[in-house]
Amino acid sequence: MAVKTINTELLQKMFLAGAANLEAKKEFINELNVFPVPDGDTGTNMTLTILSAAKEVKALENPDMVAIAKAISSGSLRGARGNSGVILSQLLRGFTKEIREHKEIDTITLAKACERATATAYKAVMKPKEGTILTVAKGISDKAAEIASQTDDIEEAMRIIIEHAEYVLSKTPDMLPVLKEAGVVDSGGQGLVVVLKGMY
Repeated sequence: MAVKTINTELLQKMFLAGAANLEAKKEFINELNVFPVPDGDTGTNMTLTILSAAKEVKALENPDMVAIAKAISSGSLRGARGNSGVILSQLLRGFTKEIREHKEIDTITLAKACERATATAYKAVMKPKEGTILTVAKGISDKAAEIASQTDDIEEAMRIIIEHAEYVLSKTPDMLPVLKEAGVVDSGGQGLVVVLKGMY
């Protein structure tokens, strides 16, 4: 049976699974890290950021959407480390600003939340560069908007969105010469995809 909405109980589980997947793959993400500086800490920074939010989300008992949105947003902002962590926290902040208005998330709400997440993150960066986590986030929100008008099956929508995110990620070396030189995809973008796959 098609899953049409994500309720708070499911969202709580999904978010924790996304955080756990990122933590499990942080070394792999660190190894990809060449932009903006090759300091090998993107995975660590993104993990510290999301685990700070996960801790607050985990502590909630029978949360409503507002409580969960607040825990994700404030936890990630408090825990934000490094460029990638700050951008991730801004993506989460934008996303939660949209979902807190709803009791459940359907494909249309998901699309609006992704759009708001991307807009919030782009605004937070002084000179947004394409070929980064921002490009992947934009790809996600574009695909979410497109798919929302085609299906109300949120599981199918997420699968298609993640496939598209991986495609956009694979194109990041064409946008940033430093990635191409190193023969890697963008580490922050990879981190974002890892979170989504964990949630899925």
